[in-house]
Amino acid sequence: MSGYIEKSILPFGFIFLYGSGFIFTQYGLQNSSPMAFLAIRFFIAFWILLFIAYILKVPFPKSKKEFYQIAFAGGLTVGTFSIGVFLSISYGVSGALNALIIALQPIIVAFLALRFLEEEVNNRVWLGLIIGFIGVAFVVVSKLDFSYDSIIGVFWSVVALLGLSFGSLYQKKYCTGMNLYSGGAIQTLSSTILVIPFLFFEDIHITWNSDFTIALLYMAVGVSIGALSLLYIMIKNGEVSKVSSIFYLVPVSAAIVSYFLLGETMEWSVFIGIGTVIIGIILINKKDKR
Repeated sequence: MSGYIEKSILPFGFIFLYGSGFIFTQYGLQNSSPMAFLAIRFFIAFWILLFIAYILKVPFPKSKKEFYQIAFAGGLTVGTFSIGVFLSISYGVSGALNALIIALQPIIVAFLALRFLEEEVNNRVWLGLIIGFIGVAFVVVSKLDFSYDSIIGVFWSVVALLGLSFGSLYQKKYCTGMNLYSGGAIQTLSSTILVIPFLFFEDIHITWNSDFTIALLYMAVGVSIGALSLLYIMIKNGEVSKVSSIFYLVPVSAAIVSYFLLGETMEWSVFIGIGTVIIGIILINKKDKR
């Protein structure tokens, strides 16, 4: 039963939380500057995780090396990724388009895992990765915009993509024994520190209303704690290249949530994309015959 939960429920829980996170970020940034929003989100998540770690008396890293490795992985997977996405959306790039760019992650991770983690990536997996990306392109093809602000926004999306890709590999290689609560507290703290310098370069403003509060709590609890915990569990227990394949469904989740939360229309390309993505994921995760 536990194996079924791990292979079925955890991925779909992650997909929903992570995909909707792009839209709640876009929702929250209507009432806040990006780095102020992000700093408060990390700060809240840090104290919640630290409190849980204290109550459950979970172990913290025993050496400085382990502490720094966990902090560095968090700086990439959580900090760099989130900074890139928040700045990208602040430049007008939609959450759905951000999700498309992040969906390149499986291809990058599969290539890097082949070189650095010595994972086997066969032709069927490569075919699944390519088909999955084609499906993602269908989901958000109508949302592309090549204005100056969009170009800057896309640059930050790429920064987020690289942070998440390298961070996932580093997490798999050096931090598989990390406790979700104590390690999560370290990673959100390191991400908070990473955000602080950016605060000096923005016009800080926050409108405290119900919309912003909902977005802030969702990002702090649902994404920073919930989604990332699910991701780390999957990275720990599976090949990182195959775990990354589920990122192809993140843009689909983002498109669906944006339809209900922001009133954005769902084009026919969304439904074509969903079918194509599912085919790609089946190819990637199909077990080899022995």
